[in-house]
Amino acid sequence: MFRLVASKTPLSNIATRNAAKTVRAPVVNSFYRFYSTETEYDVVVIGGGPGGYPAAIKAAQQGLKTACIEKRGTLGGTCLNVGCIPSKAMLNNSHIYHQTQHDLKSRGIEVSDVKLNLDNMHKARLRAVGGLTKGVEFLFKKYGVDYVKGTGSFKTANEIAVAGLDGKDSVLKAKNIIIATGSEVTPIPGIEIDEKKIVSSTGALELEKVPKKMVVIGAGVIGLELGSVWSRLGAEVTVVEYLDAIGAGMDPELAKSFHKTLSKQGLKFKMSTKVNGAKIDGDVVKVDVEASKGGKAETLEADAVLVSIGRRPYTQGLGLENIGVEVDNRGRVVIDSEYKTNIPHIRCIGDVTFGPMLAHKAEDEGFVVSEMIATGHGHVNYDCIPSVIYTHPEVAWVGKNEAELKKEGIKYKTGSYPFVANSRARTNDDTDGMVKVIVDADTDRILGVHIMGPNAGEMIAEGVLAMEYNASAEDVGRTCHAHPTLSEAMREACLIASFGNAINF
Repeated sequence: MFRLVASKTPLSNIATRNAAKTVRAPVVNSFYRFYSTETEYDVVVIGGGPGGYPAAIKAAQQGLKTACIEKRGTLGGTCLNVGCIPSKAMLNNSHIYHQTQHDLKSRGIEVSDVKLNLDNMHKARLRAVGGLTKGVEFLFKKYGVDYVKGTGSFKTANEIAVAGLDGKDSVLKAKNIIIATGSEVTPIPGIEIDEKKIVSSTGALELEKVPKKMVVIGAGVIGLELGSVWSRLGAEVTVVEYLDAIGAGMDPELAKSFHKTLSKQGLKFKMSTKVNGAKIDGDVVKVDVEASKGGKAETLEADAVLVSIGRRPYTQGLGLENIGVEVDNRGRVVIDSEYKTNIPHIRCIGDVTFGPMLAHKAEDEGFVVSEMIATGHGHVNYDCIPSVIYTHPEVAWVGKNEAELKKEGIKYKTGSYPFVANSRARTNDDTDGMVKVIVDADTDRILGVHIMGPNAGEMIAEGVLAMEYNASAEDVGRTCHAHPTLSEAMREACLIASFGNAINF
């Protein structure tokens, strides 16, 4: 576990104290300031996303003079602006729309003349984003973090040149620098993304009308989530996946069940299929595909194509070559166990370096790396980083799956409990999925938790906490869970894993 170090100074005094540590007065007396080379910071963070802004706040909370450089013009990075947050708004609202159309009558609620107002749905998405980005700005003010709007690049190992969004250039000096520049969409060679007809996740969130037909390239988290959104809103969605299973990293048993559930919802899948190209031809996009192991080629036609085969580290314009920061053959910044690059006072976190490209992983690294700078210690448990797919039903998991344990030769037991046997799921008439717990065969210690079902993304936190503290399945099984709740399915799965039987199954 990582250790949280509390500041002995009241929070109300932090911003004042940090401001007092500036070497000379700023050139412009406002919150968005651009400083001369005579200003030296304890910490400068490059990137204000889900890794960068927590790093900046945590550094300031510990009394370090801190600045955060962000070129977007709003804080929160890809996640908050064009990723995690807006996609969840669209997922939630499209689910409500779909449920109103297809599910309410059986619940005794009759609604007629249901219409989609896509413009208003987009406005709701933007309201959520705007409120949260302003919230991060408020936190910067609260804790005395200097928010520098512009593009940062290394001039020297201790100096960052900033091309300001207001047209002014400046240089920031820093004793410690944290690279948190995130990731970008991985392109497919030969396919040009125009964000109108052939779109990335960004363009898929901003389509001005519901496409009649949509092809999604990639059956990972992003593809399945955004494919679900447009399917619910009326599009005929075909998902093309190179591998033979959906949801990369998911437990194979859950992946098969999840595939069947999404197929029942109307999504079509072409598995073990590779994409050879895609071109706009008039009002349609023609996508050339064939079996990944060789086979008959065919052309799919769609009104919109989503490219979602993954993301890659983003370091464009950062100037790493100016100072010799090492990157690997995949473009990731190379770091050690303390997030240090080959230049020790320059550290790196989040998508731009090793590990899963997840906002919450970057966030953990953000406040831990600032603790390391301030105190010399900190730790992230990478065995306890959850993953979630926010479709309906949701899928969430943490720790090892069966395929991984078999490969590693670890003896294990499982306990699976279906939501159809859970009283709250029954009363909600939302029973697809199950909870699966995997434990060490000898010690009963929980090695992995895998959930497909309603609110799986919330329920997984119990599994993460259990694994963080090395709990056994018996520990969770003997813990009282409120009735009736979906969380009882976790308890029952743990009872099966530990004792061989549940109470209610």
